Amino acid sequence: MTSRGAALVSMHLATLLFGVSGVFGRLTACSAEMIVFGRTVFALGLLWLLLLCRGVRPWRGVDRRQAAGLAVSAVLLALHWFTFFLGIKIGGVAVGTLGFACFPAFVAVFEHLFFHERITRTEKWLMLAVTCGLVLVAPSYDFGDSGTEGLLWGIVSGAIYALNAVSNRRNVGSMSGEQACWWQYAVIAPLTLPLVAGELPTVSGMDCLWLACLGLLCSGLAYTLFVNSLRAIPARLAAIVIALEPLYAILVSWVLLDEAPGLRTLAGGVLILGAVVTAGLRRQPA
Repeated sequence: MTSRGAALVSMHLATLLFGVSGVFGRLTACSAEMIVFGRTVFALGLLWLLLLCRGVRPWRGVDRRQAAGLAVSAVLLALHWFTFFLGIKIGGVAVGTLGFACFPAFVAVFEHLFFHERITRTEKWLMLAVTCGLVLVAPSYDFGDSGTEGLLWGIVSGAIYALNAVSNRRNVGSMSGEQACWWQYAVIAPLTLPLVAGELPTVSGMDCLWLACLGLLCSGLAYTLFVNSLRAIPARLAAIVIALEPLYAILVSWVLLDEAPGLRTLAGGVLILGAVVTAGLRRQPA
């Protein structure tokens, strides 16, 4: 298997884990801030253990410029997690994750802004299709409606995630995915601790289990796979694969949480995911 093929496999596995993260977030009774802190602590502990077992000191070989870039990526990652889980808790798994699925359209815009890459006609059609799909997914056009609010938070999450993907593309360089993730988690944990200090004593054992699943599987493993994959494939191709996250999330939440999506949600989801995948295939060489 070529390095590009292995990167694609890793990206698909990361997508599956990302999709399951929405279900874990829905299962826990913790606040969105607590979810961000909890999953970060578990992920950081796992990565630190693995790196130390290999004799790797993640803080070595990182200059000030890289450290500053990774700190910015960490803040973006924390904001993405917060807005994503807020959308999930308010609007449900299907609506929140489909709002996040607008991520590829934002990637095209940000790569145009930061790397001066031209927005193609295909990508313009993608943006139009995603917009139409989001209109269908919206339960109502009342911003006071919980479903609509959850969708808006999902869209914000997608925009922030796109910024994070582009930021990682610029900052990772020769750094391993594990090292980059360690730096990001090491910034997020102390950054969010003051926000959850009062909630920590109230976290139940079952919530700790869900947070551990989020941290160990959906963060420690998934984000390492994601960042490593970006070293072999462009952010736009990664966006195509990651856009399938709502499909995994909706199926798992339907089975485990009995959150069956409505016809409008399904129609909007098909339009969004279909447009993302079609646009991505047209951009890639044969």
